[in-house]
Amino acid sequence: MAEPAAKRAKTEGEAAPEEPEKPAEGQAKAEEPKEPEEPVEKEEDAKPDKSPKVKDSIVFHTQDTTMNLMQSTFGNVLMPLTDGGMQYLLAGARANTGVKVGRYAFEVKLVEVMNPADDPAARQRTPMPRCQLRVGFATEGSSLFIGDGEDSVCFDSEGSYIHNRIKTTPSQKFGTGTIVTVLLNLDPASPNANTISLFKDGERACQPQALPESLRGKMLFPAVTFKNVTVHYNFGPAPLAPLPFTCRMLQEATAKDAKVVPAPAKDAKHEVVFPVCLPDEGTFDWLDMFLEKNPQYIELSDRAMLTWAEKSGLTKPKGFSARSSNDKPEMGFGIAVLDDHSIRRVLQAIAPVQQRNYVVMEVKSNLMKDERKELISKWAGSSFKKTAVCMMGDPPASFKKRSQEVALTQKQLASDAEFKAKQEEERRKKMLDKRQRQLEKERQKALKQQAKVQAEVKKQMDIAKKKAEALAAGEEYKEEEEEKKEEPEEAEEEEKEEEEEDEPMDEEPPKVELTAEEKKLVFRRNPIPDLTSYSLNTSFVKFSVPDKDEGFDEI
Repeated sequence: MAEPAAKRAKTEGEAAPEEPEKPAEGQAKAEEPKEPEEPVEKEEDAKPDKSPKVKDSIVFHTQDTTMNLMQSTFGNVLMPLTDGGMQYLLAGARANTGVKVGRYAFEVKLVEVMNPADDPAARQRTPMPRCQLRVGFATEGSSLFIGDGEDSVCFDSEGSYIHNRIKTTPSQKFGTGTIVTVLLNLDPASPNANTISLFKDGERACQPQALPESLRGKMLFPAVTFKNVTVHYNFGPAPLAPLPFTCRMLQEATAKDAKVVPAPAKDAKHEVVFPVCLPDEGTFDWLDMFLEKNPQYIELSDRAMLTWAEKSGLTKPKGFSARSSNDKPEMGFGIAVLDDHSIRRVLQAIAPVQQRNYVVMEVKSNLMKDERKELISKWAGSSFKKTAVCMMGDPPASFKKRSQEVALTQKQLASDAEFKAKQEEERRKKMLDKRQRQLEKERQKALKQQAKVQAEVKKQMDIAKKKAEALAAGEEYKEEEEEKKEEPEEAEEEEKEEEEEDEPMDEEPPKVELTAEEKKLVFRRNPIPDLTSYSLNTSFVKFSVPDKDEGFDEI
């Protein structure tokens, strides 16, 4: 009979082969760990739709772009200006076609990352990242800087999802050569309804992000915002980087789902307006009213440049509200090409070659003949209609009403700030008083404990003394009854902290009203003057109203 293999191996001096352990009865065999499954793609192939499509080409109209954005005549390329401080400002554009229903996508390719000259001394003040790209959707007439308010939403090249300046990071960074696809799903029948997604080179970069409530049910237009990069955009009909499912590009949008903003007439004559108004007599209030009624006009002023810089992420050590005048506020960024007004030079050079409507808001210069002529000379040879608008004397009732509304709003804001500061001061005093009472209680408790310890030490010393005396007299020390008695522990006075119920503070600040004297004012009092005292005193004698011989087409 043959020997078993294990026994034979042992006899021959060889190691017996190990037999695999059998799982115990009733014990299930352990399963090997599986890799986490990728989320199932819920987007499905687009269904055929024979409905009429958008006929007009989807483009960026000049009035829907910032002044530092340059468009190529072919190739669908956008690039920013980077000279004279422009490298610190964002550029933005909003397309002329929006959608309210359906599922559509558009693509943007990051073609080039620029590296413009930078002031080494100002690198710490430069907002980061120096080169960036945002892609998303915005409502009609919204800010061209997407993600800045409630009327837009976007993804950026840092992997962030931005709405109303609030960032989350659902994705990864992307760089040069990447084709990003932004998919907007407004199809109520889709499991991803009311979401926006990002794809990189045809692959999903993040899970669908919920569309903010403020944008649901509104017409949404593709938009881009960027700085120091060159981009190529594609609205279709064919994608550059196909997605895992078929999806219609924006150029294939159904006509009934879309809205196309018409382009300005080719023969339309654009206008440049020069407001002429005495300082502190409603200058910028009139301008704000004019821009609200005529949003197609672009403000050219130092005030507008500061607003642009603030939205671009730049900061000022003293803040943007600190200024000596409204007409010529200090830049104060600590960056040479910004502080020396190089941006003004660049804007004055490019404004006459861009077909837009402008308002040149220069309070002092528009009141002085020589400086008016110099301003108008920059528009010489252009097709712009040059109009001087003089606002002097008693303003119309609509202006007075608006002025009082603004004055009341400012007074209410000042009252609210004062009320909040007072509440914080009262709250701070109460917390300080409470802390002082707590410290006093702890001090009293420590003194009591110290006195108790001293009394116990004295008692033990007395007992030791009596024992010594008894021993010297050859007597036996007997503990006195009083000594045997253990002093009852003083119950710690747990002084319940009087939880002083904070006197209910008025959560709502008081409503303010204009006084009878304030209601009589024709022009509201602005805390910041239009001109500095020095500028007003040295130029007042030269103030004049414009004449047509200065080069105006209309006054």
